[in-house]
Amino acid sequence: MKQETIVMIVGAGPAGIATSACLNLLSIPNIVLEREDCYASLWQKKAYDRLKLHLAKNFCQLPHMPFPLSAPTFVPKNMFVQYLKNYVYHFNVDPLYQRSVESAWYDKSAQKWVVTAQNNVSGLVEEYVSECLVVATGENSEGFIPNVYGLDTFKGLVIHSSEYENGKTFGDKDTLVVGAGNSGMEIAYDLCNWGAQTSVVVRSPIHVLNKELVQLGMYFLKYIRCTIVDKMVLVLSNLLYGDLGRFGIQRPLKGPFLLKKETGRSPVIDVGTISKIKTGDIKVMTSIKDIQGDIIKFTNGQEKQFDAIVFATGFKSTVRKWLKEDGGLFNEKGMPKHKSPNHWKEENGLYCVGFASAGLFGISNDAKNIANDIFRIVDGK
Repeated sequence: MKQETIVMIVGAGPAGIATSACLNLLSIPNIVLEREDCYASLWQKKAYDRLKLHLAKNFCQLPHMPFPLSAPTFVPKNMFVQYLKNYVYHFNVDPLYQRSVESAWYDKSAQKWVVTAQNNVSGLVEEYVSECLVVATGENSEGFIPNVYGLDTFKGLVIHSSEYENGKTFGDKDTLVVGAGNSGMEIAYDLCNWGAQTSVVVRSPIHVLNKELVQLGMYFLKYIRCTIVDKMVLVLSNLLYGDLGRFGIQRPLKGPFLLKKETGRSPVIDVGTISKIKTGDIKVMTSIKDIQGDIIKFTNGQEKQFDAIVFATGFKSTVRKWLKEDGGLFNEKGMPKHKSPNHWKEENGLYCVGFASAGLFGISNDAKNIANDIFRIVDGK
């Protein structure tokens, strides 16, 4: 089987469907390949029940379709999934599912991209040829669990955060959450609420804000320098949370919005976890040294027995596994070599969307930029 089109898009997460929608509005033929059996599989299948968008809805909408006025400021998971369903239908986005891309390379003689993908239903290998290739597999393509010495000896439950739904099945188990980003801290809170004896590993300094402070900061960033906004937000954070150092949570030297801009690391948006930490209902642990059976040793000398471990240690890009020629677009970790806003385009019609470490807001900007750039190329021929 061989198909030709103008644009091939690999990945049908929010990045892929947003790009396809923008191209459809410009009447540019495109094909979206997705390895799972649905679009936005992370949201539909691998997001925990209590998840809400951490930013206000105006920062999370995809191109050309705002959230309805009736939607709450911070949209819950189920409502966002329904929004995506409406989006796909409205813009006639029609991905080809269960296609695992095996390779993509640029044919210089034909000046076209050649993509091979296995159809996981038929077992056949399919070939697609296009003028442009959009990598939309994003930063969160595959769950990452670090190598921890002795993890293979642990007899309890070990899962990645993408497999976590809620704390119902954990009961009163001693559970360790590894990772203190937004997912880790919210999962710890959820586990505690379900009655689990919960601890969380905080390996490095983090900023803790609430949703209202983030919303306020993002508003002022439109008008005031980042460093000034950071100072203002940190004063308010101090008033709200006090000194968290005595609970094992240190603050980075750089402010929350500057750190996000320079490294992509987001502040932790507190959903109630900090109050549980202050009361001792959630214990803060240092980095894991090693594991011996059900005993976990930490770098500060502590040892504790656990029944389950949830690794909220993030995701990694998989683009280097199948993209054979990227013209220098990606580094060895499968992330763009160039920082935003110059990250999304390379020569020979190669693009990436969803790699700016800027969430859904970054995806929206990337998708519009890519579609408009492709339109200029196609229109000029």
